[in-house]
Amino acid sequence: QVQLVESGGGLVQAGGSLRLSCTFSGRTFSNYGMGWFRQAPGKEREFVSAHSWIGTMTEYSDSEKGRFTISRDNAKNTLYLQMNSLKPEDTAVYYCAAGLRLYSNSASDYDYWGQGTQVTVSS
Repeated sequence: QVQLVESGGGLVQAGGSLRLSCTFSGRTFSNYGMGWFRQAPGKEREFVSAHSWIGTMTEYSDSEKGRFTISRDNAKNTLYLQMNSLKPEDTAVYYCAAGLRLYSNSASDYDYWGQGTQVTVSS
């Protein structure tokens, strides 16, 4: 069974940076496409970024393009999200997700989810 554990969230001022990590275990990480999603209070979960299971294809939502960078280290079984120029509207719980041989921006396509890490951006 796949297990995902996010870390790296916290409180940061607007304009600051954070790097989220997601540690994967239970299966072969390189066989899984990975994604980051977030959910703010009172809002639906939304797509942030995705990384293909093979190669280096990446996708971002329009609001994150140029500010966030997704990457993965298959040797460390870890997914990252580097977040720069953070804005108060980036405040949310951030979740990583995994799907076997997947590359998708749709939450419903992912089979496994972490517990989330809180990111709070103060103005």
